[in-house]
Amino acid sequence: MPYVKADLHIHTAYSDGVSSPLEVVHAAIDKGLNVIAVTDHDTFMGAVKARDYVKRSRLELLVLLGNEVRTELGDVLLYCLEEVSTSKNLLNLIEISRDNGCLIVPAHPFDILKLGLGNAIFEYRGWSAIEVWNASANKRANRMAIKASKELNLPGIASSDAHIVEYIGIAHSFIELSELSEEEVVESIRKGRVKPYFGYPSFNLTLKRFVKSVKHRAWRALST
Repeated sequence: MPYVKADLHIHTAYSDGVSSPLEVVHAAIDKGLNVIAVTDHDTFMGAVKARDYVKRSRLELLVLLGNEVRTELGDVLLYCLEEVSTSKNLLNLIEISRDNGCLIVPAHPFDILKLGLGNAIFEYRGWSAIEVWNASANKRANRMAIKASKELNLPGIASSDAHIVEYIGIAHSFIELSELSEEEVVESIRKGRVKPYFGYPSFNLTLKRFVKSVKHRAWRALST
């Protein structure tokens, strides 16, 4: 099988995204993606809903379970074959990842405004890869992440960090697979059979995301 197109950092309404898991799934298919990971903050629920819907509907899309865990030092992406218990303690989270065969990846590590880990990525071992390009992070932070992945000799992935469906796939990764399965995606990333595609949204799309996010937060505040 040739390289497949994957966006491994997407949010739904189960955290701070605007869209439902079903809307995310159909947007990903429309954009020609083969693999996605739903990575809501501190929950696998959005990913589980998306994966169950895809399997039930027999859609041509693979959903990898993801979770963007907010640790005491910053945000970390966890990709697993099944739900696992997480921890806010980074060292514990790395151990959980290893014990359960998950991938653990620093999210937008040098974008401090987005709660990246910063230089802590050099102080801990056990990373599977680094998110070297985040379409929602600033360019300087992304360039620093690219440099860090080279220094640490780790694979790099690129993702949209989409909070609205229009962002999905703007930045993505090409993953070389022998078959389309969650196990193969995890193994291919771990072995470095992945190529990041660097992309950024237009100004108009960035503004659209901001407006939608503000409206969504206001609606959630009124609903609680």
